Amino acid sequence: MATQLKLGYRFHNDQLRQNALTHSSYANENREKGVRSNERLEFLGDAVLGFICAEYIYSHFRHMPEGELTKLRASIVCEKSLHEYAQRLNLGEHLLLGHGEESGGGRKRASVLADAVEAMLAAIYLDGGMEAAKGFILDYIKEKAETVSRTRHPLDYKTALQEIVQKNREETLTYRLKGESGPDHDKRFLIELLINSNVIAQGEGRSKKEAEQEAARQALELMGQ
Repeated sequence: MATQLKLGYRFHNDQLRQNALTHSSYANENREKGVRSNERLEFLGDAVLGFICAEYIYSHFRHMPEGELTKLRASIVCEKSLHEYAQRLNLGEHLLLGHGEESGGGRKRASVLADAVEAMLAAIYLDGGMEAAKGFILDYIKEKAETVSRTRHPLDYKTALQEIVQKNREETLTYRLKGESGPDHDKRFLIELLINSNVIAQGEGRSKKEAEQEAARQALELMGQ
């Protein structure tokens, strides 16, 4: 028995939902019944996904250059990420597949599931508009963006902050270790950020460098940057 499809959205037009779950192999086997595949929805969903992702990272990673934004977006909307999200939704268990695709393991194939996520996103967009589409995918985009950005360290908050502080030659920027915690294999560092000997922000991380970056990020937020 298939598990529940976890879309978090109720369709007004259920035909759109059904269409999003229809793989081309199933549509080809049932062409005489007028069954349509999800390929056109997938095309639209790819564009909707790209926009939602680009809008989010543009707004929330304000010090990231264009090249890094492009890399971050690519990591979020790649097949591997969408496959992971499809598994959370239990999407594979609800796909309509042709006999050959079914026997060939299509229900668990990454490319099939990733395409189905894009198709479902488009179906929700057509049924409920952009806000409904964001409700379906944005939390996952946020999660992946934070994970990827922490892993890659594409943002150099320290440099961005230093450039701002240097505009006023009377201001000095320093970082100071306030404390350490945890066992040696899982050490955490707490760093204070000071401007003219005044503590402006604090950052915590698994290394001093990571903690300094976090402190700089918080200082930039306080400055409205």
